[in-house]
Amino acid sequence: MVKKILMQTYLWVLLTLLYAPILIIVVFSFTEAKVLGNWTGFSLNLYKSLMNTGEHHSLMNAFLNTIAIALIAATVSTLLGSIAAIGIFNLRARGRKAMGFINTIPVLNGDIITGVSLFLLFVSLGITQGFTTVVLAHITFCTPYVVLSVMPRLKQMNPNLYEAALDLGATPMQALWKVIVPEIRPGMISGFLLALTISIDDFAVTVFTIGNQGLETLSTYIYADARKGGLTPELRPLSAIIFVVILLLLIIINRRADKAKNKNNNPI
Repeated sequence: MVKKILMQTYLWVLLTLLYAPILIIVVFSFTEAKVLGNWTGFSLNLYKSLMNTGEHHSLMNAFLNTIAIALIAATVSTLLGSIAAIGIFNLRARGRKAMGFINTIPVLNGDIITGVSLFLLFVSLGITQGFTTVVLAHITFCTPYVVLSVMPRLKQMNPNLYEAALDLGATPMQALWKVIVPEIRPGMISGFLLALTISIDDFAVTVFTIGNQGLETLSTYIYADARKGGLTPELRPLSAIIFVVILLLLIIINRRADKAKNKNNNPI
């Protein structure tokens, strides 16, 4: 009994530490106070001010750049990571283990090392840094996470399905699209969302590959804003909106996954 209470207490303390800062930002996004923690009454003025792009043109530009980079990087890394996972899975045991180890290195590697390495690579190749280099950098560090998300689905898949599709007359591409992709789709969706979140959150790699052409992302904007001595109050409603959107996406995806699982477990 005591052990159960301690475990529940530990769980609630952990959840509180994780989500209390986010809830504080959400709550104080509904007040007009310039300083976080100073409640001056319920107000939607920060949300109205955020939507007024004329007043916060640079903030909205940084946000739109962040979303564009994240969507492109997540989409491309999902495609590359899924193909790479299928290729790794079909290697022999020793080759699969070696490639899995190589894929894990970028995940465990420090972001600052990845950022410096990509910076030196782009400079040595004479590539002008800007939107393209940031997208390429994000694809580079997001792809291994997609591989890690897709591999468990491949391991759970019946290995005979692909051969059976070929025996029934399907071409390798048809078997890939009709058999393998539906089996690994949950892993691909998880990998896409993970890549999207990591891309939006990244700062270290972005700051080394963004160049000096005036391009800003949300992370670099917040960093520059904090160095001025404070954060723009409109960042609070923007953070709240991002959190709510991601939360809704996760709820929808998990509910669809549960329905699909129940349907498979209870066929008519």
